[in-house]
Amino acid sequence: MHFADFLAGSVGGACGVAVGYPLDTVKVRIQTQKQFTGIWQCIVMTVRKEGVHGFFKGMALPVTTISLTSSVVFGTYRNCLQCLAQLRGIGAHNSKLDIFLSGLAGGVAQISVMSPGDLVKVRLQCQTESKRGGMNHGKPRYRGPIHCLLSIAKHEGVSGLYRGAVPLALRDGPSFATYILTYNTLCSRLTPAGQKEPEWSVVLLSGGVAGMAGWSVGTPMDVIKARLQLDGVRQDRRYRGLVHCVTETLRNEGPGVFFRSLGINCLRAFPVNMVVFAVYEVSVRVLRSPSLDQLS
Repeated sequence: MHFADFLAGSVGGACGVAVGYPLDTVKVRIQTQKQFTGIWQCIVMTVRKEGVHGFFKGMALPVTTISLTSSVVFGTYRNCLQCLAQLRGIGAHNSKLDIFLSGLAGGVAQISVMSPGDLVKVRLQCQTESKRGGMNHGKPRYRGPIHCLLSIAKHEGVSGLYRGAVPLALRDGPSFATYILTYNTLCSRLTPAGQKEPEWSVVLLSGGVAGMAGWSVGTPMDVIKARLQLDGVRQDRRYRGLVHCVTETLRNEGPGVFFRSLGINCLRAFPVNMVVFAVYEVSVRVLRSPSLDQLS
């Protein structure tokens, strides 16, 4: 994997997390807690009860681990593309299927390092108690990301850190494949023949649409993932596993529940991925500039 791709992916990913985190918190709460009935109602209740801080609970861990996650996902993606190109012969270009399969592999591979951080993020996001406590509200169960991580490992074992890893893989594999294929396809279609780099308007539009396409594919399994990650935290465990969670959710709430958060996912995905790809492209072009190549 090229160092420029890794560093650019890390910077872009961190910016994306920062931009989209408040709406991600709203999304997770709507998916898992019946007290929140809509986007605006969830925002108002969160501000009233927890303040602005409530939207950023658990953000520290995703931001600090984004470099490791990016190295795995982009490294796997680039290496798979290279291997598939070599199988086709010297000088062969990657097909759309190569891009999709490489994206699928990258999305699944990142679960190995992403799953514990994602579990901590979801648990902290759904911890609606204020740190101040009070007469009507108990104190939060977890004091922060590290305390949450250690508590899960202590009470649920190391395997507990990977609760929800299967639906996370089933979400991120197809969604990242769709995401990266959509971005590449739009950039190639909207860039005039003979032009080496896409215009910035093309990068922004392609990134935003790619994010929405990825979440359109990943939202149903995202709902199941969040429910399994929170199962048993506040009350007795309800689900025996992935299939049982899917069937129980479908039986009790109907198929519409799998797309309950699709609107907010798309609302969040467009600006977030505009930022991610804009920062990524800027970073890559700077890091691959001739002046830096001469220094290396």
